Amino acid sequence: MKKDIHPEYHQNTKVVCSCGESFVVGSTKEKINVEVCSACHPFYTGKRKILDTMGRVEKFKQKMAKKRK
Repeated sequence: MKKDIHPEYHQNTKVVCSCGESFVVGSTKEKINVEVCSACHPFYTGKRKILDTMGRVEKFKQKMAKKRK
């Protein structure tokens, strides 16, 4: 391996999720912020969660209801 070309590796990088969960991993970054982690992801929790931005779900449902008629 060549010297002085690799980024610095941090053994104790703290990962913080928007749900409040945090854990420690090894990474080239000092701190990582994520929106979804294994504690809040629907695949791992089994809970269905819809993030509705600006009424997109309702807008889609209305659009599909009109097409069915």
